[in-house]
Amino acid sequence: MDFEFALWQMIYLMSAPQKVYRNFQYRKQTKNQWARDDPAFLVLLSICLCVSSLGFAIVLGLTFSEFCYFLTRSIFIDCIGSGLIIATILWFVANNYLQGTSGSPQDVEWGFAFDIHLNAFYPVLIMLHVVQLLLYIPFLQSDRFHAVLLSDTIWLIAIGYYIYITFLGYSALPFLKRTIIILYPPSIVAIILYIFLVISKVNLSDVIMKRYMKGI
Repeated sequence: MDFEFALWQMIYLMSAPQKVYRNFQYRKQTKNQWARDDPAFLVLLSICLCVSSLGFAIVLGLTFSEFCYFLTRSIFIDCIGSGLIIATILWFVANNYLQGTSGSPQDVEWGFAFDIHLNAFYPVLIMLHVVQLLLYIPFLQSDRFHAVLLSDTIWLIAIGYYIYITFLGYSALPFLKRTIIILYPPSIVAIILYIFLVISKVNLSDVIMKRYMKGI
């Protein structure tokens, strides 16, 4: 497993995600497949989830059994479970509605669709399991307007990362057209929800944290 290359991908997913998909195009040319054939990225992502879940356990004061439950839910529901659903939906949409020509011999690989989800999930993990966690107690655990604004902005950035990297993944496939629909409609919905939450003074970080504690 090439962990050095997987780490390179993680760094560029935060700073220049276009470069990551150029490598996917190179893999297609050399190995005739779009999807990853090395599990190193998934392994590193799992390690990040374990470490960040430990941080949640410390901040929320979880017991060992509660930490194990939180970690299991983070991996198998938040990451893999949501990925299976989103990847399958977009895989179906791409193959049935975004093909460039009706007789296109190429289809989107389901494995590549899931890789796109993993790519998009990593910045979400950093924003919500690292940045949000570090800022929660000193800045976000409040009903004041500055806490609401900062909290909801963190969530908007995380969702924006997910939408944009997902769009880049499908737009990297030369046989797909109209992939812009993956970018604009979800982005507009996210911005509208963000404005609504800020105006309504809903601190999304505080709501989610309290729900985590109740759920556990």
